[in-house]
Amino acid sequence: MLEITAAGFSFEARLEEDAAPETVAAFRRMLPLDSKIIHVRWSGEGGWIPMGDLDVGIGPENATRYPSPGELVFYPGGVSETEFLLAYGYVAFASKAGALAGNHFATITSGNESLRELGRRMLWEGAQDISFRER
Repeated sequence: MLEITAAGFSFEARLEEDAAPETVAAFRRMLPLDSKIIHVRWSGEGGWIPMGDLDVGIGPENATRYPSPGELVFYPGGVSETEFLLAYGYVAFASKAGALAGNHFATITSGNESLRELGRRMLWEGAQDISFRER
C-alpha cells in the first residue's frame, strides 16, 4: 500500500502492480517522495506534480486519458514534460501540446471523501505539500 499525505489529509492507495508493473517499479525508485502538488492547468479536476525532463526509462503502460477520481497517473514524458497527476474529479488529461495518456499505476482506496477538499485547496490556496511512502 501507498500512504499519501496532502494538505493535512491522509490517503491510502493500492499500487496497480499487475496492470502497470514497470510504472510501479519506477515510482518505487522515487520513494520516499516529498513534493508540492498544484491544480492542473488544462485537464479539469486534478492536481499535478511537474517533473520537467526527468527520464525514468518507461513508456506507455495501462495508459488512460480519462482517470477516475482517486486514480493516480504518471506521464513518463515525450510530447510534454514528465508529470504525475491525481484526479479528484472529472479529468481529460492534457497539456499545452494537446491530449495526453498517463500510466494509471495507483488507486486511492481510503480517504476518498477528502479528495474534493484537496482539489479546492489546490485551486484556491495554491501549491500543497504532498508526500508518498510505501508501507
